[in-house]
Amino acid sequence: MLSMKDNIFMIIITGEFIIGMLGNVYIGLVNCIDWIKKKKISSVEYILTSLAISRICLLCILILNVIIMVWYPDFYENDKLQALISIFWTLTNYLNMWFATCLNVFYLLKIANFSHSLFLWLNRRIDRVIHWILLGCLAISSLISLILAMTPNYDHEFHKIANPKRNCTEMFNVSKSQYFYSLILFNLLAVVPCTVSLISFFLLVMSLWRHIKQMKLSVTGCGDPSTEAHVGAMKIMTSFLFLLFVYYGASLLATFSYLMKESKLVVMLGEMIAILYPSGHSLILIIRNNKLRQASIRMLRYGRTFCMM
Repeated sequence: MLSMKDNIFMIIITGEFIIGMLGNVYIGLVNCIDWIKKKKISSVEYILTSLAISRICLLCILILNVIIMVWYPDFYENDKLQALISIFWTLTNYLNMWFATCLNVFYLLKIANFSHSLFLWLNRRIDRVIHWILLGCLAISSLISLILAMTPNYDHEFHKIANPKRNCTEMFNVSKSQYFYSLILFNLLAVVPCTVSLISFFLLVMSLWRHIKQMKLSVTGCGDPSTEAHVGAMKIMTSFLFLLFVYYGASLLATFSYLMKESKLVVMLGEMIAILYPSGHSLILIIRNNKLRQASIRMLRYGRTFCMM
């Protein structure tokens, strides 16, 4: 029998999960259907589809962790299953970050205006090598997952989040230096894609500033297509970085919940905040992408017509 607190938690988490799954499945379906019709797919659509698939997997891992935490807290007594879920969580987590970083870099290369030879070289070749770049992201994420899986007590972090009742006791049975080593390693490896996204964002801001400066004396002013493209890409990057930092803040909150009295309540709060990242950013991508937005409007019109029949 679940408590009132558990029921409220499950209702909120289920709602966030459904919204996230609908958004990411929608992105994947629209791009795949268009791919089948046209027999080709653009680079941005390929990145968005890959990102959507990785987020579907991440959402499934997160909701699985919630179900285990609420209904089957003793599940992680099985060390092999515990390690397996830890590996999949790490893999989907890093895939999510790397694919989103690829999207940010792609926006930078296609929208920003720089005359540097390296920038122009990357701009000309990005469409040809995007498939290999995404495969490289998959290989890097898989390698990181294996490295962390072999790190002593790394899977303890995931176990501790799923079963907070045993946090205090287990922390005395685990080497603190090994535990914090694995935690630091996990976050250090996440610094690379975050740094690349931040650099892309600041370069885009610099490009926009230079573009507006050039357009001050122009009749078109600041409302030209290039300015709008800059601003749109910046909004997507800003939302990604904000939600990513919130996601990692929530993960750290859940990780260090053993230091707090109401550890399970803290973990619940962390889970509710963390799931906003793969769900919320996908909705923003739909709103900011013309094709996805127009397809959603058509679907709503068809649905309204069907209901009126």
